[in-house]
Amino acid sequence: MDNPPDDTAPADETPIQRALRLKKAAIDARPKPPRGGRFQREQSAAARSSAKSKPWMSR
Repeated sequence: MDNPPDDTAPADETPIQRALRLKKAAIDARPKPPRGGRFQREQSAAARSSAKSKPWMSR
């Protein structure tokens, strides 16, 4: 588990801070779903149609 320190790591970084930094970097590197356009309209339409069968979800 001894990995060489990378250039972006602070000198006083604890193992927990390092793990959190690497976890955030891995999450940021994942592909993001498309924003806007037809995809977003389809997602919101799907959410609305499923809410019709749940009367307790309405205001």
